[in-house]
Amino acid sequence: MALDLVSLARDLIDIDSTTGIEGDVGAWLALLLRDQGYEVVEHPVSDGRFNVFAHLDAPQVVLSTHFDCVPPYFPSREERGFLFGRGSCDAKGILAAQVVAAERLRARGESRVGLLFVVGEERGSDGARAADRCAPEGVRYLINGEPTDNRLGSATRGVLRVRLRAEGRAAHSAFPELGDSAIDKLLDALMVIRGVELPDDPLLGRTHYTVGFIEGGVAPNVVSPLASAELLFRTVGDAGAVRAALAVVEGLVTVEPALDMPAVRMHTIPGFDTAVFPYTTDVPWLGNWGVPLLFGPGSIHVAHTDDEHIAIDELKAAVGLYEELALRLLRGS
Repeated sequence: MALDLVSLARDLIDIDSTTGIEGDVGAWLALLLRDQGYEVVEHPVSDGRFNVFAHLDAPQVVLSTHFDCVPPYFPSREERGFLFGRGSCDAKGILAAQVVAAERLRARGESRVGLLFVVGEERGSDGARAADRCAPEGVRYLINGEPTDNRLGSATRGVLRVRLRAEGRAAHSAFPELGDSAIDKLLDALMVIRGVELPDDPLLGRTHYTVGFIEGGVAPNVVSPLASAELLFRTVGDAGAVRAALAVVEGLVTVEPALDMPAVRMHTIPGFDTAVFPYTTDVPWLGNWGVPLLFGPGSIHVAHTDDEHIAIDELKAAVGLYEELALRLLRGS
């Protein structure tokens, strides 16, 4: 059965698969690929959530992306040459392009390209971590799909998320000298961090960070006994260097690492435009699936927005580019 690219993308978009409730779209996708003649394996992840791995012969190149999406869900529509909807560019449109590319390769007699679609990328990559335990032997390359404007990613930044915790002593605000303000300690620590020298890299640039969350205090008339903040660093190398730089505030707060995803350098191929991307992907957790490449249609600037969309012409172009990438890798490029 021939697959229409835009119809396939819209069918996927129109099934809500916000992270945590991916089961329905996973089941729909597994059935579709079985009907197309693929051998399909469902890798359990948690609570009815599973990855979908499809192949014909033993795969040497695998096209991969995720089918979970950020909230809020909204369905698909076509307008002015664009496809709108949650997941249109991140990453259900990409998934549709990869499936159609695999079908075009099969029509040319090439059956060594597999498909791996995972859950959970938007919230910690639990699907990719599970998939890495199930990687088949013989896979040489993984082409991971994220919105890159149809460019090959040469590198992506990593992430270090830390939680700062300050402890104080509660007191009546009329007698602040009897207390010890945790909020003051936290604010002092944040000001110190603003002046800390952070690592840089010739390719990825300088480490930067965001203070994404702050909480603390009991009431306006109480000296605060507890306060905390979460910081997210976009790292350019070993996160240990950032953790070492944060040691300067440990007299004011405790520093608790919450998430560490490394920066990644990826394989590129001559003739394709390349770029460095500041976001993270599933690639660090799929090391058993071969040498990584990063490529996909769509702009990261509209992913996660209420206006998420992708140009249909760009989506169609991606099919041929995925096909070309797979063939060149299979031929040894």
